Amino acid sequence: MKTNDTASEPQAALTADHRSAVLAGFLGWTLDAFDFFLVVLSITAIAKEFNRPVKDIALSITVTLAFRPVGAFIFGLLADRYGRRLPLMIDLIFYSAIEVLSGLAPNYTTFMVLRALFGIGMGGEWGVGASLAMEKVPPRLRGVLSGLLQEGYAAGYLLAAGCYFFVFDRWGWRPMFFIGGLPALLALFVRLRVKESEVWHKTKHETWGQLGRGIASHWKLFLYLTLLMMMMNFVSHGTQDMYPTLLERDWGFSPKGRAGVTAISMVGAICGGVVFGYYSDRSGRRRAMIVALLCAIAMIPLWAFSPSLMLLIIGAFLMQFMVQGAWGVIPAHLTELSPDSVRGFLPGFAYQCGVLLASSVVYVEAIFAERTSYAKAMALTALTVFSIAAVVAAFGSERRGITFGE
Repeated sequence: MKTNDTASEPQAALTADHRSAVLAGFLGWTLDAFDFFLVVLSITAIAKEFNRPVKDIALSITVTLAFRPVGAFIFGLLADRYGRRLPLMIDLIFYSAIEVLSGLAPNYTTFMVLRALFGIGMGGEWGVGASLAMEKVPPRLRGVLSGLLQEGYAAGYLLAAGCYFFVFDRWGWRPMFFIGGLPALLALFVRLRVKESEVWHKTKHETWGQLGRGIASHWKLFLYLTLLMMMMNFVSHGTQDMYPTLLERDWGFSPKGRAGVTAISMVGAICGGVVFGYYSDRSGRRRAMIVALLCAIAMIPLWAFSPSLMLLIIGAFLMQFMVQGAWGVIPAHLTELSPDSVRGFLPGFAYQCGVLLASSVVYVEAIFAERTSYAKAMALTALTVFSIAAVVAAFGSERRGITFGE
């Protein structure tokens, strides 16, 4: 097993192809998250237009999360059979079209169907993009670039908050979804600038039967990765998706106020992902995740029960610094644990199955908050999931810095 200290010389520095692959993965996940969080930020406005309670629109978030494994299954299989680039391009065009149609939804039922289809597109992007990027970059930089790649999610939330800040008050929620058609342009960038993974060329299965047997032989690893990703999705969605609603209901924030605090928290997320990704290159993937999760527990009182606005903003920043610090390790950790020949499928499908198992968290928080407050509901959820996620991470294995394709 090779570590980052023994990485081969040809991989010592980033090439133009490496940078293009990381940029494509980062932007794909950024625009994916941008589209997803438009619903999170607009949840009360959408509920009002469709004459539905907030919990019904919160259910649309659950539906999106629940359909993500379908996309990971379809596009992950295609990525291991036909290469990473083509499935990634198809997926980018697909979810862009669905996002534009979401802005045209005439009623609640149509909106729910479109959010389910968007979940398929969202589920396909991460696994394919992460495998393509992580297979190309030098092992010694895999952790910090993993953090950068994963924080495309936070960058997407930040862009969504900015879009909400400037667009919502003037034009409402629908035009924001039309901007979600931009990822289709990224497909052109992938086509022109990103080369196919050499690791895939070396290790690909020649038939569907070989691929199926390869996947089935790693069922124990799949179960562990699914459990880990279930807890990690409880961690992220439990602290992010209903937070703008908390700011509105418990603090009385205006739309611009909610967007501002959300944006600040996402700056913290981006910083945390890169910092802990860098830390994981030196101290290990599991240790970095556990440290971030334990620090997140210490942030709960400041994040949920701050006595002043300034402390609330600081708490939001620090909470997402820790949450996305733990998440920044994930692309490197999952791709390193996954065998070469099933890396397009296994990490992404396990990730999205974890999303499915954790998809109820938003709906549960909304119901619990009706009986108490959003602050109490989200704080109790955070304490529970942070603790369990740290235990699950601790009991896993690790292959930090291995060289793919050998």
